[in-house]
Amino acid sequence: MQKKIFTTLLAAACTLSASSRIIPEDLNYKVRLGYNIGGTAPLGMPATIRSMNSYKIQPNFVLGFDVQKDFWGQWGIQTGLHVETKGMEVDATVKNYHMEMTQGGQSLEGNFTGNVVTQVDEQMVTLPVLATFKPHSSVTLKLGPYVSYLSTRTFKGEAYNGYLRQDGPTGQKMNIGMNGAAAATYDFSGDMRSIQVGIDFGVDWNIYHRWGVFGDINWGLNGIHKSSFKTIEQTLYPIYGSLGLTYKLK
Repeated sequence: MQKKIFTTLLAAACTLSASSRIIPEDLNYKVRLGYNIGGTAPLGMPATIRSMNSYKIQPNFVLGFDVQKDFWGQWGIQTGLHVETKGMEVDATVKNYHMEMTQGGQSLEGNFTGNVVTQVDEQMVTLPVLATFKPHSSVTLKLGPYVSYLSTRTFKGEAYNGYLRQDGPTGQKMNIGMNGAAAATYDFSGDMRSIQVGIDFGVDWNIYHRWGVFGDINWGLNGIHKSSFKTIEQTLYPIYGSLGLTYKLK
């Protein structure tokens, strides 16, 4: 479905660019291509997460088609459709971190101390509804809510180089990926939400004729997992920044 929407956005942009006569005079159309960088994280680093050892860049591209209309002088409204990916791969060191995992076909739950590698992949279609303000003819500030529908949801990883205390901090100790023991895996993709809502704040800056650049911050207001999901104690929010190019069709 996401590929179909991506193709439709491209076709619409090309059609509007080639046939400017069909564009109403009081609307502004823009295509944007950018990259999302950020991660899925709790608000504030909990004591159970001791350090972030590595962060791998993912192919987090975004293609958007936006419509903007001026209403009250410098003020206006902008909306559109964005096809985007938000993902990350992080290696972290944790201590007494509550987890559920599988090792050698056996399901284990308890407090884990060691290293975890988490992979997150979220492919989505996003609808922003933003208020716009133009302090200058070439600069547009934007602020407002967005809602995203996730067509692909992945949250999985591996635990290694540590041990698990089953059923709590003082439970039976089991080696995980050390002293000859196998690493363990986890997959909480089925516990992820299909709808995300958040706040978008950003700026579009026209730099040369129809070409411009943009920067946005997308801050999720609900966690990526369903409210019934309690395996990970902290609520994890999608927090990403976007950078890229814009092309004004009109």
